[in-house]
Amino acid sequence: MKSKNNWGVEHAVFAGATLATVVGAVTGRNRLQQVAKPLIAPALAARVLRRRTDTDPADVALLLAGLTAATVGDVFMIDPDDDARLVRGASSFAVMQVGYSALLLRRGARPTAPALLPRLAGWAGAAALLRSRAKEVATPLTAYGSLLGTTSTLSADPSLAPGADVVANVAVPGTDRRSWLGAGGMLFTASDGLIVLRRLFIRGERGRAGAEGVILASYAAAQLLLVEGMLALGRRRVTGRA
Repeated sequence: MKSKNNWGVEHAVFAGATLATVVGAVTGRNRLQQVAKPLIAPALAARVLRRRTDTDPADVALLLAGLTAATVGDVFMIDPDDDARLVRGASSFAVMQVGYSALLLRRGARPTAPALLPRLAGWAGAAALLRSRAKEVATPLTAYGSLLGTTSTLSADPSLAPGADVVANVAVPGTDRRSWLGAGGMLFTASDGLIVLRRLFIRGERGRAGAEGVILASYAAAQLLLVEGMLALGRRRVTGRA
């Protein structure tokens, strides 16, 4: 019998949708993004459903709710230059972050000072920049940033991946997929941080398109790492590696 940790059709759909979305963003093909981007999170939701028989039901529910909210957010943010859609997208992703944080807390994640302090500093810096340069979106994006920081801080707890190598108080990704969580949280933070930098500082059309491609690629990678890591946390019977 094949291990359910193996890559499946849903991963192929995820990879194809991610590639098409990034290409669409970099080349300005909005129609390509409109078709491909809404498939990214549902492909991961299919992965969750395939693993539901050996995953805690509450974890399955939280992951599916989070990925549903992420799909809504992805649709809103197909046009990253529309501030109204950006705010709606951030609101949708806020729901996702709450679900992810709830799952991590259920599985014993706790904030550590080495994870919390740099994220708190980054959040405060981004909030100050938004207040000074983009007041119209500062409040909702700052609120979202606090929820993102919570998920990222919790995912960095090295105790979630016992036995994994740890560098700078973060588990190094390895064959145990629980060790992917810290990297996933950091990638998500970096991706959303680049959204702020793109909104405030990048003006040229080519530069903005390139930045959007990096944002989307890092976002998709973060989702994959987090979802696979949380599925491994939620296994009912963990024997050896998750």
